[in-house]
Amino acid sequence: MWVAIAVGAVSCYALKLGGLSAPKAVLEDRRVQKVAELLPVALLAALIVTQTFSKQQELTIDPRAAGVGVAVIAVLLRAPFLVVVTLAAAAAALLRLIA
Repeated sequence: MWVAIAVGAVSCYALKLGGLSAPKAVLEDRRVQKVAELLPVALLAALIVTQTFSKQQELTIDPRAAGVGVAVIAVLLRAPFLVVVTLAAAAAALLRLIA
């Protein structure tokens, strides 16, 4: 286990060092800036989908999916962040209580 942690730490450090060592011309390229702008959104979306629709090694639809659905509707209605989170949690909790 400690070997995996050490490899992960060294890999993260090397990745950070690689970013800091990149030439200025590469960092100022429009394509690189666009990818850097959109990559966090794509990674967050992938994390949300993975955490919502998977249970260990299986795909599943459960109350978490309904919570995300309620959150999406609340965001589309431009509700404040705290309201979005509260509504999503309440929807998931109510469905878990019923099921």
